[in-house]
Amino acid sequence: MKIKLDRVIEGDCVAEMAALPEGTADLIFADPPYNMQLRGELRRPDQSKVDAVDDHWDQIGDFAAYDRFTREWLIQARRALKETGSIWVIGSYHNIFRVGAILQDLGFWILNDVVWRKSNPMPNFKGRRFTNAHETLIWATKNPKQQYTFNYEAMKALNDELQMRSDWTLPICSGHERIKGADGQKAHSTQKPESLLHRVIVASTKPGDVILDPFFGTGTTGAVAKRLGRHFIGIEREKAYADVARTRIAATVPADNDAIETTKSKRSEPRIPFGWVVERGLLPPGTMLQGTRKHQTAKVRADGTLVCADATGSIHRMGAHVQGLDACNGWTFWQFQTPGGSLAPIDLLRQRLRAELV
Repeated sequence: MKIKLDRVIEGDCVAEMAALPEGTADLIFADPPYNMQLRGELRRPDQSKVDAVDDHWDQIGDFAAYDRFTREWLIQARRALKETGSIWVIGSYHNIFRVGAILQDLGFWILNDVVWRKSNPMPNFKGRRFTNAHETLIWATKNPKQQYTFNYEAMKALNDELQMRSDWTLPICSGHERIKGADGQKAHSTQKPESLLHRVIVASTKPGDVILDPFFGTGTTGAVAKRLGRHFIGIEREKAYADVARTRIAATVPADNDAIETTKSKRSEPRIPFGWVVERGLLPPGTMLQGTRKHQTAKVRADGTLVCADATGSIHRMGAHVQGLDACNGWTFWQFQTPGGSLAPIDLLRQRLRAELV
């Protein structure tokens, strides 16, 4: 059955997900109702009313009703998700712990919980609690043994060559990004910033993947997916939000194909044996290699092994041996002399051979 992609479906998320073919989505991003337990209206010190989340769609009922609702949509989300897919669910302290427990009850395997630290949160006006400055995202797969997409190197590049941590500091949706209605008021009370979806999508999908959002709202997921060369299916039961989403996405300009590619993980690159470097003549037998210190030397042999004063073995084993370590990445440890006389890691030669395979 061919799936119609890049569309907004108006309807109940449970029923509409049940109508999708099994294994439709590579990624699900879900921003379900938080079911906030508000007690009366909230006012600022100047007595102006705070525009809090009090919409009818966020009022599910008591905890038992919310748990039933959560279980129903997660069962259908699990069915619609590919075996190699993953799911992100965002929530606040009102609901995220209940969602997390049900995720585990249904057999999902939690990979991370990510704290979105808001750089510009709404203040706590009454002064009776800490300022609520974060929301939590749960990232999970269908089971602990499956393969899933995680673009580690891309996340590292996005974070200035440092490992991306599980605490993300990003601003809330405001200013020109906040969509306004005809009355000048915000169109949706919980519109998420595009920067948040950008990070989620780049981290856990590939170009051309299908992203399902069962609580589509004003279409942030769809807009970012389109810009990044991914497909989307959005489900939204409120017609007003669905209309806003369609208009917004229609105005979104996709990036060029060469701009949506992400940095590949080294683990996904073709394996290049050191012997290939030798037999191609890039490092002929007899070539002397040097470690990070001058006294760490070894000679290349015709079979792709190295020999030093008292041992012989692979580039990794000999790298560990001369340092007195249990393990070593020989590609980055051993260096060769370039035609210009400088030293360079032998990994440069491996990258040259990999480029020939592309």
